[in-house]
Amino acid sequence: MTKAPLGGEKTGKNPTDRGKSGVKRSLLTEGHGIPISVVVEGANCHDKRLVEGTLRSMVVQRPRVTKSKPQNMCMDKGYDYPDTRKLVSHWGYTARIKARGEEMQQKQSVPGYRARRWVVERTHSWMNRYRRLLVRWEKKAANYVAMLHFACALITFRSIWVFG
Repeated sequence: MTKAPLGGEKTGKNPTDRGKSGVKRSLLTEGHGIPISVVVEGANCHDKRLVEGTLRSMVVQRPRVTKSKPQNMCMDKGYDYPDTRKLVSHWGYTARIKARGEEMQQKQSVPGYRARRWVVERTHSWMNRYRRLLVRWEKKAANYVAMLHFACALITFRSIWVFG
């Protein structure tokens, strides 16, 4: 969630910031953290309401899903609802939803275990390094989304050098 002190389109009361105006970014990334889709809504919108919009706004064509190459979607407990699971499976993904602390337990008990949910959090952190995105000053949602797309393009460009 990001602060939006001027309000505007697609903002709402932020439940984690004493009801101040804020915006929520829903982000879909591939396994290395390269952004594939980003959607903006008011901070008071529940995460599960953003899933369909996030899936619809993908900018790249997905590879074909086969039994030998299934596609997983790692999500946190905020998405653990039957309708969200059904929507994700309709799009051809296998939902991987773990409860809080479950990854930490597996990391301690399974040697070489790598947590997966942190990839999206890291990409959000990369986006927050652009001061323009840290606090939303734009009143029009389209202007803010355009800046998010520009940041996603820069992140993708920089990631090409790292991940090949």
